Amino acid sequence: MTDHEVSEQGYGPDHESPFSYGLHHVQIAIPPDSEDECRTFYVDVLGMLEIQKPPVLAARGGLWVRADALEIHLGVEQDFRPARKAHPGIRVADLDGLAKRLTGNGVEVTWDDNFPGHRRFYAFDNLGNRLEFLQRDGSRPEW
Repeated sequence: MTDHEVSEQGYGPDHESPFSYGLHHVQIAIPPDSEDECRTFYVDVLGMLEIQKPPVLAARGGLWVRADALEIHLGVEQDFRPARKAHPGIRVADLDGLAKRLTGNGVEVTWDDNFPGHRRFYAFDNLGNRLEFLQRDGSRPEW
C-alpha cells in the first residue's frame, strides 16, 4: 500500500480532526494487592518502565507503566474480573520478537490472521486480561 492508497477497511493516511486526538493511556483493571505480580508481567516480561503515580492517586493502589508511546494504568477494582473480550490494541514494530519474548517467558500467544492488512496475536496478562499486539503487513515504523 502506498502513502495515498486506502485499504478496503479504510486504513491509509491518517485523518486529522480539528481536535488533535491522541491516546494518553489505557486503563486495565487489576484486583487489590496484585501490583507486585503485575510488575513481573508488565515490567519484567513486556519490558515496560514503572512510572510514579501522583501521591493522591498512589493511595488508591495500582501501577502505571510506560514504554515508547504506550502508557498503561493498572487500576485496582475491588470486584475484579479479567477483561476476556475488551482489550487494548497495541501497535508493535517487531511483532515476531515480542511473540518470542512472551513465549520464552511462558506466555501463550494466539495468532489471528483475520484482520486484513495486519499481523496480530492475542495474549493474556498475568491476571487474565486480554491484550492484542499488532503490526501492519509489510509494516513501516510509522502508522
